[in-house]
Amino acid sequence: MNTSSAPSKHMIPYGQHYLDEEDIQAIVRQMREGTLTQGATIETFERSVAQYVGAKYAVAVTSGTAALHLACAAAKITTGDTLFTSAITFVASANCAKYVGASPQFVDIDPDTLNMDPADLDRRCKAAGRVRAIVPVHFAGLACDMSAIRRIADAYGAVVIEDASHALGGSFPNGTRVGSCSMSDMTVLSFHPVKSITTGEGGMVTTNDENLYRDLLRLRSHGINKAHDPLLLAEHAYTDGIQNRWYYEMQELGFNYRMTEIQAALGVSQLKKLDRFIERRRELVIRYDAAFADSADIRPGQRSGRDMSGHHLYVIRAPFGRGCVSRNSYMQRLYDKGVISQVHYIPVPLHPYYQKRGHRPEDFPNALSYYSEALSIPLFFALTDAQQDQVIDTIRSALH
Repeated sequence: MNTSSAPSKHMIPYGQHYLDEEDIQAIVRQMREGTLTQGATIETFERSVAQYVGAKYAVAVTSGTAALHLACAAAKITTGDTLFTSAITFVASANCAKYVGASPQFVDIDPDTLNMDPADLDRRCKAAGRVRAIVPVHFAGLACDMSAIRRIADAYGAVVIEDASHALGGSFPNGTRVGSCSMSDMTVLSFHPVKSITTGEGGMVTTNDENLYRDLLRLRSHGINKAHDPLLLAEHAYTDGIQNRWYYEMQELGFNYRMTEIQAALGVSQLKKLDRFIERRRELVIRYDAAFADSADIRPGQRSGRDMSGHHLYVIRAPFGRGCVSRNSYMQRLYDKGVISQVHYIPVPLHPYYQKRGHRPEDFPNALSYYSEALSIPLFFALTDAQQDQVIDTIRSALH
């Protein structure tokens, strides 16, 4: 986007982290008094997240992308396998299949929820015949229809890995929290700065399966044995029946996806504020809904689940270029008035990498229709009512 015009002095971003003095002091204490890596604070953060979402286990990693990769690796997804994910998501939801040699395939979205359409998923699974994994994406924080997706996955013997990078703090219709893995094998979370809580960069995998948990721990750290893993080379591992103090084994090919203690300290502090963060985001969403309720051209991208969503994004849809300005011109007008917007997302099959591999964007009409109209506008905890009113006025006045 061309931003050569001078913007207003006080720009309002589409998303922004929030840190208070408690967060800062948590980081300072960790740096002064604690370890910097592979220590107790990471374990505290993992336990806290697992307890919050209602899962048995959690494994902290360097990013949501790393979490997706590890989840695929732990599930033993490999060359020749097929993984289905949403056509509207960040590319990492598909790339995780490529990382392990599998084939990512795409599912069109439901035009109302903007999530994976279970009916389209079922149709495409039938056509594929053999499905190894399904990665539903809880877009903008709204949970997918996981009961329907789980039924489809069970019919094909597929692993389910929820991409909940947008949805920490959200819940399902039955009241269980996103991340509980009540209808999946694993759930992936992200702690990028614009997400509901942040560790700077960071991610996590939750699961209720102890075997997956131990695989995740091992894969996170070079494939080296962890506590309770049996040692495979006893002649090297023991002296007089006692394990050698220096000894460890690389038992499979793993990665260095370890979160630092500094990041975990921030995560522990941020998690204490999560419910407050989500409540404020919900208030802002309801104000947006009311502001655009009588608009002929601007409508909310999602209309349901306001009391369940993690509210990572607020997306509007508008007929850009059809009786109003182009989206690019509109974004520039907003920018010139001090409002930063973004598009989430370019359909993954539209990217050159995937088109070169045979994916056709026209096979996903709902995703393309959404993409032609979508715009994410500011939504974050510290957004004030006055700032939001400025955003609303600018959004309404700049379209024509």
